Amino acid sequence: MRPEKLDWLRSEITRMRAQLRAQEREIRMLQRAGIATASAELLLARMRAKVDDLCRERDALRKGAAAATRS
Repeated sequence: MRPEKLDWLRSEITRMRAQLRAQEREIRMLQRAGIATASAELLLARMRAKVDDLCRERDALRKGAAAATRS
């Protein structure tokens, strides 16, 4: 089960990072147009926090998998 979960986490992190880049570009475009971006920036902060959580989960699974192979 763990390898599948680890693969899913990796792909989800990659997908979300791509979404973050796209959102950042859109926010910059809105800012240049003089449109308020506060709510979009809050969404971006929540997305970054989610990616950080997924990275921590991925790292924990890696450590668990490494410990299992050593045993």
